Amino acid sequence: MKDRKSFYREFFVLYVAIVLQNIVTLSVNLLDNVMLGAYSETALSGAAAVNQLQFIYQQILTAMGDGLVIFCSQYWGRKQTGPMKKIAAAAMYGALSAAVVLFVLASFCPGQMVGLFTTDVPIIEAGVEYLGIIRFTYLFFAVTQILLATLRSVGTVKIAFQLSVMAFCVNCGINYVLIFGKFGAPEMGIRGAAIGTLAARVLELIVLLVYISVKEVHLRLKLSDYFHPDGRLSRDYIRITAPMLMVQGLWGINTALQTAILGHMTAIAIAANSAASNLFLLVKSMAVGAASASSIIIGKLIGRGDFGVVKEYARRFQRIYLVIGVCSGILLFFLRIPFLSLYDLKPETMEMANSFLLILCVVVIGMSYQMPVNNGIIRGGGNVTFVVKMDLISIWLIVIPLSLIMAFVVKASPVVVVCCLNADQIFKCIPAYLEVHYGNWIRKLTRDA
Repeated sequence: MKDRKSFYREFFVLYVAIVLQNIVTLSVNLLDNVMLGAYSETALSGAAAVNQLQFIYQQILTAMGDGLVIFCSQYWGRKQTGPMKKIAAAAMYGALSAAVVLFVLASFCPGQMVGLFTTDVPIIEAGVEYLGIIRFTYLFFAVTQILLATLRSVGTVKIAFQLSVMAFCVNCGINYVLIFGKFGAPEMGIRGAAIGTLAARVLELIVLLVYISVKEVHLRLKLSDYFHPDGRLSRDYIRITAPMLMVQGLWGINTALQTAILGHMTAIAIAANSAASNLFLLVKSMAVGAASASSIIIGKLIGRGDFGVVKEYARRFQRIYLVIGVCSGILLFFLRIPFLSLYDLKPETMEMANSFLLILCVVVIGMSYQMPVNNGIIRGGGNVTFVVKMDLISIWLIVIPLSLIMAFVVKASPVVVVCCLNADQIFKCIPAYLEVHYGNWIRKLTRDA
């Protein structure tokens, strides 16, 4: 009984903090969408197209951060902080490289980047305006996400939530003033939303750096730690993270392709998908939080060598995931109408968004099981290969070809295409269950001193 209380306490302390942080972080982009939806449907669609680029970028940073957590949580289980700093340095170099590449692309070919997701000229023009400012957030966001992943590997998660709340409030205030031209400020529309997000990202990083230099006690990170990477540990990190990076990047492209496919089917689909996706991403945070919390706990146990406890915890986690999935589906069902009422959408756009959300009410149940099992237990246990193979096969050999055929050959409705685009969240539950119960997914990744 004492062991169970300790298990639930450790899991839910991490889980609640990570979920809240994810929700508030997503709310920064959501706020742009809601306010822009009230301002102009064209502005909403332009920002939605650009945010697909941001989503791909975010998936790349997520892969780098998750790879860091998988390694560092095992070293933290052994209380070895030296290797953790070296791995954090390798992750930071990778994140900064991705930020520079995306910034250059956004600077020299913004029209082509936005045009990947729509052929509507006014939407492309609005998206280019938004991208011209939002590109400056990429560097700040990269540094912040890697630093937060480093702290997460030692169980420090509250600061991430606090930063997200601060960023949300700053973005909310600036958006309201600049989008609509309140309190004598100019009415800037979509450019006002971008300025609000940029200000929030800059302040977020400044406060995080102050926290690390003043209050962080486990790792005691310093700027000099990032100037002395270790070749062996960097190769270890790349070996595990590279497959994850490929899959997360491709999954980000897959999500962006959903917008591209729907946007090329009908003009209203991109706005409907944006509104539905924003609420879905918020509810999905419950599954993401479960995966992140599980990964930290599993990695720490493997680092200690408690392999028997790892198996027992994996069984307990799965029961929790099923409960989270059912609760997520119910929550999404009852939130969809009040949430969509926040948007000033045309009746046909509103009806399509509601249909998308009804589909996602079912999708989120399967996702809430397979995602934490794959990314939290199996990948957190060190077996990255299984998850990579399953994602590559399910997304690129089944979901995307099927969706393209239904959209442009069969000429099915956007609702049917959305079903196809999300089908993998259901059928991936079967291989996830089989692997976690019968597979050999526990891997020791740490090096001996």
